[in-house]
Amino acid sequence: MWIKKSFLTMLSVAAVCFVQAQNASIKGFVYDAGNGEPMPFASVFLKGTSLASFTDLNGYYSIVKIKPGKYTLAATTLGYDSTFVEIELKEDEVINKKIVLKKKNVELTQVEISAERETKKTEVKIAVESVTPKEIKSLPSLGAEGDIVQYMQVVPGVVSSGDQGGQLYIRGGTPVQNKVLLDGMVIYNPFHSIGLFSVFDTDILKNTDVYTAGFGAQYGGRISSVMDITTRDGNKKRFGGKVSAGTFMSKLLLEGPIKKAKDENDGTASFIFSIKNSYLDQTSKSLYKYASDDGLPYSFNDVYGKIVVNSASGSKVSFFGFNFRDKVDYSGVARYDWSSSGGGMNFVLVPGSSKVLLRGNLAFSSYKIKLDEGDDRPRSSLVNGFNLGFNWLYFLNNDEINYGIEVQGFKTDFEFYNYANRHISQADNTTEFGIFFRYKKIINKLIIDPSFRVQYYASISEFSPEPRLGLKYNISDRVRLKAAGGYYAQNLIAANSDRDVVNFFYGFLSAPDDLPTTFDGKTIKKKLQLARHAVAGVEVDINKHLDLNIEGYVKDFYQLSNINRDKVYDDVADNYDKPDSTKKSFIVEKGFSQGVDVVLKYEYRRFYAWLVYSLGFNTRNTGNYTYAPHFDRRHNLNVVSSYKFGKKVDWEVDLRWNFGTGFPYTQTQGFYPYLNFQDGLATDYPHENGQMGIIYGPYNNKRLPTYHRLDISVKKLFQIARNSELEVVASVVNVYNRKNVFYIDRMRFKVINQLPIMPSLGASLTF
Repeated sequence: MWIKKSFLTMLSVAAVCFVQAQNASIKGFVYDAGNGEPMPFASVFLKGTSLASFTDLNGYYSIVKIKPGKYTLAATTLGYDSTFVEIELKEDEVINKKIVLKKKNVELTQVEISAERETKKTEVKIAVESVTPKEIKSLPSLGAEGDIVQYMQVVPGVVSSGDQGGQLYIRGGTPVQNKVLLDGMVIYNPFHSIGLFSVFDTDILKNTDVYTAGFGAQYGGRISSVMDITTRDGNKKRFGGKVSAGTFMSKLLLEGPIKKAKDENDGTASFIFSIKNSYLDQTSKSLYKYASDDGLPYSFNDVYGKIVVNSASGSKVSFFGFNFRDKVDYSGVARYDWSSSGGGMNFVLVPGSSKVLLRGNLAFSSYKIKLDEGDDRPRSSLVNGFNLGFNWLYFLNNDEINYGIEVQGFKTDFEFYNYANRHISQADNTTEFGIFFRYKKIINKLIIDPSFRVQYYASISEFSPEPRLGLKYNISDRVRLKAAGGYYAQNLIAANSDRDVVNFFYGFLSAPDDLPTTFDGKTIKKKLQLARHAVAGVEVDINKHLDLNIEGYVKDFYQLSNINRDKVYDDVADNYDKPDSTKKSFIVEKGFSQGVDVVLKYEYRRFYAWLVYSLGFNTRNTGNYTYAPHFDRRHNLNVVSSYKFGKKVDWEVDLRWNFGTGFPYTQTQGFYPYLNFQDGLATDYPHENGQMGIIYGPYNNKRLPTYHRLDISVKKLFQIARNSELEVVASVVNVYNRKNVFYIDRMRFKVINQLPIMPSLGASLTF
């Protein structure tokens, strides 16, 4: 009841703010004249006044509290001609004005960084990276295509555990603690088994916000990070697309208008469709046979489609669907495959006489995964369900009020065998409800961004109140201090142990019932995973071309759930005297992560460089002992650069060098013949040959050798026609063939390395 009253009180306060603002307002959308796409981060202002607004990802702007009269409305962004519109406003009038910007015939080298600098002055922007396709393509691309997963590996605080079956660990959080949204739809596995590609086509992306810590209450259900991906609407002016092929994969992208606008007062409809297909398992048998005797057994197929219907006022509704598939087949060793599919819709509604922007989404997605190692102990996992949300956003010039409601329902079903050959399974149906309220206020040089979320987990009857706060102080136009923090909770856990170093199998299950009743002498009151974040930093615009960002963070994972690798007994009445650590299917742990990230960005004309250094410390506590998780990398350094040259600026060289200290691992102390006594006392143990059992040393008390790798790509662009160009890309992964340790095969006493030197060639035709 208190939650309901608190939420209604906040809405009442917001309503008072709106009632007090009785002056005129103007709102609308800004579009690119070339393709009709909405233009984010454009500046819209009334000439001769201090009234201004920046467009959001939908190209939406809103200027309020305007005195009646005649004005010149202006919109501008770098690389585009400014547009000026004469308007006249009456008392309490709210008008909707669409603005179209035409691209200049100039080189667009500093559009993103300049827009980013401007938004930093009015947004807290801490522990978040906004990623555009242009930035993704500034990294060395494999074959003909860049990919967001390659960019994610240079985001501050992100650690990749490997090229094959590797996962991303974000500032101490595990993959299951990272929420991935695609146009508002939950994606359960965004990365393929070969860690060079994601399920997303770079050319369909509009923007990706990666929140690595301290994110606001508009996001719930995860305790570490959020990746919020928005796709383009598709070209509203003409039919076009892209076809590409390389040594790794091929791709086809098509987009265009379904219905063109007859004039500025007419609506539109457009589509975008993408399909990617990998054939590395075939090409590697001849091109990369040295990497593996049987080639590299990875293959995938990704399909995504979207239809967008726009009204003349800028309101729109989108319908989308996807199917992602991944397969790994190590002949005679293991077969692994997963599939993900789903679809949904979202909308943006701009009521004619209101100052509110209403957004909503409804989607369904399903993820299935199976691993068969030929030992009659298959592992499988299923998660499927829906997510529904509505949120209302009010722009009060630079201030914002945002509140909403979310509902998510899903089913989990998994089957698993631990190292003691004990069978663990669980099937659940779960429903979650969340409400949030956020108010961003700018007071002179201070930006205050408090928010509050309440999440209710119906299946376990638990509430989770989650207050959060973001702050920024603009010391000057060039120097800004910032901080953020909050409480976070989630229900999902991974259907595997976080202690496994190499893990192709990554399934999901909801909060388990089979947990110990106590941890470290204290009673366990909640079944959720719980964390609190604190992050602080400073931004410095050293000069027009050089930016410095330093952030320190702490993540206290004060309750985590994990698969019990040490379970040897069934949890039945006969084993009442056995410790929970040996009979429960799941265990409770605590985690603590802390670190500092330093980012230095330089961009001038045709040259772009980015240096990222991360210092991190990660620990886990089982209640009996403390250990370093396998992703605990103490030092991680990335150097990225991109240079365009030639008379027509049609050549480009991209480079990335990564250095990281070694991951922790557990040494082997010895071996023994293992008998499972499946026949009980009738087992002929004096004569039966057991399997090879391993005696392990202290958990993760040693470190693998350091990791470093250099990737380079060279691109050449050929202009074929006005809207058609051919790009040829030659690239090399692991240029100097560094033998980076992936893991150690204990049985064969053999070191397995990550990918060796891998040259590739590809071409893409845009039309």
